[in-house]
Amino acid sequence: MRIFSINASCATEIVSGELPGDLACLQLPAAGYLWLSCTRVELERLQIPLQTALQTLCKLQLLDLHVSDLLNAQLPSRFDFTSQYDLLVFRGLASASAPSDTPASQPLKHLPKRGGPPILRRIDTSAVGFVVFDRVLLTVHPAEHNLRDVYAGRLLATSATDAPQNAVLGTPDGRSTGARGIPANPADLMLRIVNQMVDGYLALRRELSQQLDHWQAELLNPKTRFNNWSALLSARLSLHHLDEICEDQRSAIQDWIETLKSWPDHDELVSKHQRDLLHVRSRDVLEHIERVLHHVQRLEQNAETTVQMHFNAQSHRTNEIMRTLTVLTAIFLPLNLIAGIFGMNFEFIPLLHMSNGFWLAMVSMGLTAAGLVLFFWRKRYLERSSH
Repeated sequence: MRIFSINASCATEIVSGELPGDLACLQLPAAGYLWLSCTRVELERLQIPLQTALQTLCKLQLLDLHVSDLLNAQLPSRFDFTSQYDLLVFRGLASASAPSDTPASQPLKHLPKRGGPPILRRIDTSAVGFVVFDRVLLTVHPAEHNLRDVYAGRLLATSATDAPQNAVLGTPDGRSTGARGIPANPADLMLRIVNQMVDGYLALRRELSQQLDHWQAELLNPKTRFNNWSALLSARLSLHHLDEICEDQRSAIQDWIETLKSWPDHDELVSKHQRDLLHVRSRDVLEHIERVLHHVQRLEQNAETTVQMHFNAQSHRTNEIMRTLTVLTAIFLPLNLIAGIFGMNFEFIPLLHMSNGFWLAMVSMGLTAAGLVLFFWRKRYLERSSH
């Protein structure tokens, strides 16, 4: 478990690793707020001490239903609120190298154990919970999730960089923190972490597009036979799964924005400028989610269209082959008729006993075949389609 003390000028880590004997000794900083970050295993093990600490810090505890939501790794992205705190569950990309804390965070069930493009296995997701109090942010991550450590390192580095400037310029207010500065309040910190999670989805777009473009080129190439249907089906299922994830994310952020609008205009902890920044950052997160959703839906449509074009092209090719075979059969049918007539067992047949009868028959058969070829060519039955 990691605990940070954050104010407008700096961020310091006060607990890292094993917890002290009693969480109740935690105190709010004179100015700023606390960030409590733990895993689901730690939350389940230290639920009572953590509830006691929240009672000391915020004068209230988490509802049992919300604790169950935070412990549920299968919960989709959702938002809920009370009169004292807000709860956001947001599904982010799971770390490929991190061990799973629950069976729910295993790789996608529709993917084969071996084979298939590696990019599909990176769409596995896990739920991250955020509980936003007035001066405390509680985050619940999967075991060994690298998102917390990455953002915590960035936050501490930003604090170390801005500290000399703050010493000269004085304590910055909400206006001087900026988009890349220290979060001004727990809600701002939550939105920055969520935005980082959404950026992970944005980073997948190029690799997903390249993989599907490769399959599309194979599907539409008439000189190759596409046999990787299981991987393509897995890709379509993964895209559909990602589509559902993005829809839940968008609904959760939209609910958060509606709740943010109901905050009182005059708040001692959140100034008007900070509240405007929260609105802007929330809309920015929503816009990023919609970009991912739009891209995923476009990839789904492209994959479906490519498969339909593949089967249409195969059907067109089969029709061309059957048309060619039909024309060749029609050309040789009169020749078979002439050969069958001269093969009859009659004693008197015209041209049968003539010295040049064979050549006359061959010439007539050749003229018949040439006439039929010319006829079918004029009808464009023998014309090759351009690819």
